[in-house]
Amino acid sequence: MAINTVIVDDERPAREELLYLLKSFPEINVVALGKNGLEAVALIKEHDPDLVFLDVQMPGLDGFGVIKKLVERKLRMPQIVFATAYDHYAVQAFEVSAVDYLLKPFDKTRVAKAIERAKKMVEAHTSPVQRLETLVSQLGAEGPNRSAARPVKLLVKSQSRMILIDAEDMIYASIQDGAITIFSRDTEGVSNYRTVDELMEMLDPGVFWRPHRSYLININHIKEVVPWFKSSYMLKMNDKRASEIPVSRAQTKRLRELLKL
Repeated sequence: MAINTVIVDDERPAREELLYLLKSFPEINVVALGKNGLEAVALIKEHDPDLVFLDVQMPGLDGFGVIKKLVERKLRMPQIVFATAYDHYAVQAFEVSAVDYLLKPFDKTRVAKAIERAKKMVEAHTSPVQRLETLVSQLGAEGPNRSAARPVKLLVKSQSRMILIDAEDMIYASIQDGAITIFSRDTEGVSNYRTVDELMEMLDPGVFWRPHRSYLININHIKEVVPWFKSSYMLKMNDKRASEIPVSRAQTKRLRELLKL
């Protein structure tokens, strides 16, 4: 029997890699690809797939947020294989008996095992709803679990030095030409994280906010909010150069909520 499958990952190379690997399994019929959580919900509603390979870390609505939306909207729940670059999610995924869990970069043998488990559950008409509802309820108290995995310090490369800074001392980070630079009061250096999303995942979401796709800031280090063009704002930060960070139109409402503007 064909297993209708959806792949959702915010990174195009990861989507393409998984799509390529799944072509080796004739029982897998990939019906759609999505690049974020909102697309995941829409595609699951549209295609009613049997199986979803779902990235955990995505901007906006992450993989666990997708599960919440499916439960809230009472959509038929597909079997879920979580995919992520961070193995600290494995415990949470397995605790709720997700079909399986894949660590990036994907390994064909590991993918084959996940598909075999998915096949058994699909053929047995095993519903994942109860397991995933358990996950949703656990997410209400996810703070200790997720924050415990966040490092206290960040490693940055400055010239020939490798420097550790406390996460709370990070004023902001920016990405340019594929490299993330982290700024604190005393240090400026390149991070070993590949994307802003990966860096965000390691930090406290109550403190670190992404006002623009190219920037991640520590809201405790905002020195001044400067009104800007067409009802937008610039944020002047508390670093030595008083850096100015743009706020995208999409994030203007969030800025007003954060600072009670």
